[in-house]
Amino acid sequence: MTDELPRKESFVTRVTGQKWTRYHVRVFIHTFIIYVLFHAARKTLSTVKPSLINVWTSNTSSPDGPLFESKQSATEFLGALDTGFMITYSIGLYICGTLGDHYNPRRILALGMALSAISVFTFGFITETFHIYSAPLYAILWISNGFFQSVGWPLVVCIMGSWFGKTARGTVIGAWSTNASVGNILATLIASWTVNIGYQWPFLIICTSLFAYSILIFFHLPSAPWEVDNEIKKKDGNDKVQREDFERPPPLGFFRAWLLPGVIAFAISYLCLKLVNDGFFFWLPFYLHNGLNWQESIADGLAAWYDVGGIVSSIIAGALSDRMKSRTIIIFVMLLLSTVTLLAYAHSPVDYYWNAFILLIVGFFIGGPLNMIAGCITSDLGKSEVLRGNAEALSTVTGIIDGTGSVGSAIGQWLIPLVKNWLGWDAIFYGFMIMVSVVLSALCISPVLWREWKENKHQKVSPQKTDNQTQNCHELNNC
Repeated sequence: MTDELPRKESFVTRVTGQKWTRYHVRVFIHTFIIYVLFHAARKTLSTVKPSLINVWTSNTSSPDGPLFESKQSATEFLGALDTGFMITYSIGLYICGTLGDHYNPRRILALGMALSAISVFTFGFITETFHIYSAPLYAILWISNGFFQSVGWPLVVCIMGSWFGKTARGTVIGAWSTNASVGNILATLIASWTVNIGYQWPFLIICTSLFAYSILIFFHLPSAPWEVDNEIKKKDGNDKVQREDFERPPPLGFFRAWLLPGVIAFAISYLCLKLVNDGFFFWLPFYLHNGLNWQESIADGLAAWYDVGGIVSSIIAGALSDRMKSRTIIIFVMLLLSTVTLLAYAHSPVDYYWNAFILLIVGFFIGGPLNMIAGCITSDLGKSEVLRGNAEALSTVTGIIDGTGSVGSAIGQWLIPLVKNWLGWDAIFYGFMIMVSVVLSALCISPVLWREWKENKHQKVSPQKTDNQTQNCHELNNC
């Protein structure tokens, strides 16, 4: 690993050669921890929903009595909070994705982290500590948090994509994109350890960590190689020499990014898949407590096995995809197999170890494809060969795909408590998760898979002709 770089050689040139430096290590670690804390702050609400419902329906310290008359109305309000969160989150992703390609992502990222920490801290710790129970206040805080949280994913993907090239992107991004699952596990473990002494304590621990880390990364996270290269040149007093070689490429633009090959297909596929994943994210601890009658602290710990499966899957699928001509085929096959695992979990026995094992398998076949699309696929699309390095689109593409996915999640969080009340948990597993979401997600990417198969077949038949076409494309104004 190289720490010091020769002053006569551009830092950008060294990064293009994919040699890991201390900046690569710093970027990998910092962005990983950033999104771990982002997701932990988001996950905390779902880990303490049973406690919130009990407080809101049985609280006698308020002069106006309980906040809700029944547990069903409190559950529906939580579903409305999740829906509101996902709506502002999806809107924010479209906006913040474009901001990441126009401005310094490090500064925007630090601001979003700080604001998210403050809103979640007020929602969970301040309101309970001072017995402030107000439905409008809860709604304002949590829905605002959705917008602040939207800063996270497109900007950390943008920073990672700027530092790590396509050669080992599946391996590196696959391992790195486990950050959301690690954040979920962190939140569930902290909740399982502290929820019995008060649901406000998980909020305190996680939000304090998120706010403190926002200050750290504001000063110690290099956004891109061009930023470091310019800093090195300023220190050398050589800021004017070949400045144009190291400036950041211009942004592609929001609407033009939609037209990049594969963006629309994967955006719609991600919409369907995220509905399933976020159904587990927001409601799994509640289902284990309410549907299978597990104690709340045990349910939180049990839910972590879903994310363990996603972590293992992301690492294996990411590394495997670097050795194949198509990442799409891996995602497609895993989605088809996930229908079997979801059917198995719908009939899982009320046994801790069996439930944990099946959750692990479900997380493997759902969380893996989700992380692959959100990480590896968006990095590939945002650094498309069509762009040839002449435009910045990674943050915008990430915002488009994740924002579209969050629209599906918002719909799911609104419908899940209603369907559960009308038809029970089985209807959620069979209707939403299997038939509507997973199957449609696989169908959406099937045109991409067909196109890739035809291209690979054509390259085998006439490789020389393909090479000539690629060269001509490059000459004609870089496509």
